[in-house]
Amino acid sequence: MDDGRPGRATAAVNLLWRALRRNRGRVAAGSVLIGVHQGCEALVPILIGVIVDRAVATQQLGMLACWVSTLAALFLVLTVAYRTGARQLMRAIADEAHRLRLEVAATVLDPRAGVRTGDVLTISTTDADTTSYLLDYLPRLVGALVATVVSAVGLCLISVPLGLVVLVGTPVVLVALQRAAPRITRRVATRQEVAGRAASLATDLVTGLRPLRGIGGQDAAAHRYREVSRESLDATLRAAKTLGWFQAASDTVSTLVACGIAILAGWFALTGRITAGELVTVIGLAAFLGEPFATLSAAPGWFASSRASAERIEAVLGCRPADRPPVRNPIPPFDGECVGVVAEPDAGALVELFDDGSPDVLVAPHLPELFSGTIRENLLNTRAGDLPAVLRASAADDVVAAHPDGLDHAIADRGAALSGGQRQRLALARALLARPRLLVLHEPTTAVDAVTEHAIARGIRDLRHGPGSKLGTLLVTTSPALLAVTDRVVVLRDGEIVATGTHASLAATDDGYRAAVLR
Repeated sequence: MDDGRPGRATAAVNLLWRALRRNRGRVAAGSVLIGVHQGCEALVPILIGVIVDRAVATQQLGMLACWVSTLAALFLVLTVAYRTGARQLMRAIADEAHRLRLEVAATVLDPRAGVRTGDVLTISTTDADTTSYLLDYLPRLVGALVATVVSAVGLCLISVPLGLVVLVGTPVVLVALQRAAPRITRRVATRQEVAGRAASLATDLVTGLRPLRGIGGQDAAAHRYREVSRESLDATLRAAKTLGWFQAASDTVSTLVACGIAILAGWFALTGRITAGELVTVIGLAAFLGEPFATLSAAPGWFASSRASAERIEAVLGCRPADRPPVRNPIPPFDGECVGVVAEPDAGALVELFDDGSPDVLVAPHLPELFSGTIRENLLNTRAGDLPAVLRASAADDVVAAHPDGLDHAIADRGAALSGGQRQRLALARALLARPRLLVLHEPTTAVDAVTEHAIARGIRDLRHGPGSKLGTLLVTTSPALLAVTDRVVVLRDGEIVATGTHASLAATDDGYRAAVLR
């Protein structure tokens, strides 16, 4: 089904172009400076040849001092150009990789996107870095072209045939090597995709290790991971083999071209067609050309890797939900009330309407996220005086008391070592500590037992709706315990209000309500 988005390959190219556009200043400056550096590098053997012919051969010390000073100035220029240009490019690479990681993270954190968070590990690190390396590859390609042109011009001034070997041979070699680029792209893309699946599976296994052990599924999960890991290894070896053959071919061709130039120059020197200084220049340029030739021949592989990583990033960014027309919030305004909402068939869509970034509204999602650190750090306690009351209201005081370190007890990423009920209670305590003007809670007690659920329901009511309170609480739930402590309940079906009243009155008069909430 066409979703209006461009194909992944086209979108990946657009992503690369966007990276160049938003870093164009630093990339342009870096390209110019790297080009200056490479041009000066190519001038070094030319200048040495001039010194041999005009100072050494003539034994003029004044001329020797003059040309050596010129050579020293040339080294100063190429050194400053490289250091300044590299600094610009490294900053651009770091900034672009950071932007890409933020975009990937923002997409994954959107509950509507449906992205596997395990995939973020490789995409937001390896793929973000590899994509941003494009900002370095392009200036290096520019520098290699400048070095090749300067060398070819220098060789033409010495001997036209020598210059033509470079000017004609280089494009032919590049076109031949470019034919391998699509295969490299496919192999690298496959390697990165399979590696991403392996990392994602490993993350999911670690996160769900306790439930897997509970149902005895750890052996099957381990077997599945071994299969994916082997598949990743095979894909890596295939990609490495392709890149190895490509690199070997490019190095061989570059070496053969350089050797051909040196051999031809030696023949010209023996026949008296070039001077000793010109021979030194040609030999120096032949040795120097190995670097730009290697860069030019490796460039297709570099760009293929960046494009493959860009495709993986775009696969995540393409999951961003399309802009939707504004939807009317069916819940009437309320202030200082505790309101329950029973929504059919999709309560999640209703919760999204409140999650608009307003500083007075806090939406606590159904699936809480905890991070590695202490319990205290996860609670983000900014209201130390409210902490004991909040822990009691959320029944999280039992979680704290269960550990000798109390609030300083360390928990793993996502609270992997905690039970589902413990994670829910800590996340609820974090939301209550924030004391927003409006707190939206989506099924906050699904993982706790009935006794704890009743305690939490009464705790929320007492904490947020005491005498004179102006705080509002919206409980999107089908829990009778939570609905029983609300001031009123709104029943929604397909986004429309079909009933409203207290929990007791609806339970007594509305068959649909009873079927939805009584258990």
